[in-house]
Amino acid sequence: MTHKVVLIPGDGIGPEVSAAMTEIVLASGAPVEFLPFLAGESALLAGKTELLPSDTLAAIREHGVGIKGPCSTPIGSGFSSVNVALRKALNMYAAVRPIRNMPGVKTRYDNVDMVIVRENTEGLYSGLENTITEDVVVSLKVATRVACSRIARFAFEYAVARKRKKVTVLHKANIMKLTDGMFLRESRLVRESYKSIEYEEIIIDAAMMKMVRDPGPFDVVLCENLYGDLVSDLAAGMVGGLGVAPGANLGESCAVFESVHGSAPDIAGKNLANPLALLMSAVMMLNHIATTRGDAACGKAAVRIKTAYDGALSAGEVTGDLGGKLGTREFAKAVVARFG
Repeated sequence: MTHKVVLIPGDGIGPEVSAAMTEIVLASGAPVEFLPFLAGESALLAGKTELLPSDTLAAIREHGVGIKGPCSTPIGSGFSSVNVALRKALNMYAAVRPIRNMPGVKTRYDNVDMVIVRENTEGLYSGLENTITEDVVVSLKVATRVACSRIARFAFEYAVARKRKKVTVLHKANIMKLTDGMFLRESRLVRESYKSIEYEEIIIDAAMMKMVRDPGPFDVVLCENLYGDLVSDLAAGMVGGLGVAPGANLGESCAVFESVHGSAPDIAGKNLANPLALLMSAVMMLNHIATTRGDAACGKAAVRIKTAYDGALSAGEVTGDLGGKLGTREFAKAVVARFG
């Protein structure tokens, strides 16, 4: 069986890293077919009227799986974020960001192996803002029992499936007693069904201090939307930056995998971009297909790709941002060469 995957190349360096990723995935023997669709500024340049065109959404709904490069949102133009719109339109309520030390990538930390699980649909990112007077504006933070319970159950199910040992909930319920209070209460209720998983709660600011001092004790980290966004980027900085941080957005019927870094228009077209984050996201995608559709060939391809890029990193065959001398295309060829 060949699995059709919607590919959104994105903007800036997006087309370059997407081309490198697809070259490697197809060379691995993964049984996938990439179907290109537009989103972001590239969609506007192609004559679309929306950053997230309806045909792109329809394709993801039809095929169930997508992968996207970084998309740009024009500043001050009234367009909403492509990423936020995509998550809401497809009800992809769980964002998953695995953060681990990479072979050959030296950082100040050598004991990082955590997964950030972020609620993806509400909180302050609900976009409910109002002008009260000319000098006063209000942004509403939304929490619903359904969404809080759903993301908590997802985190515990993920921990069990991946043989993780602990779920840590980050919150500010000492101040936001209703919204974060609900998040905590629902997490505690869900936890009652998963007694084999260690559980802890830490106030978000204290958690950040603890994490930068010693990330080792953190395993699965459960957050509401805004906290998850901030913690994900902070944790990525511990292992080399957003260039080595993959991401997934998961819902009941759709999944979109993505590189979480920006579109970096200043280096676009220069063969300098690191495609590793998108490639790692593709490995997550293949594992997702293997699990949800029972296709062992996708799982084998995922292992093959991960082994190859780990080998390239260990050998110093990397792009300039990681201290190497390879360009985007050359890194792709170095990974493919390790398939034998």
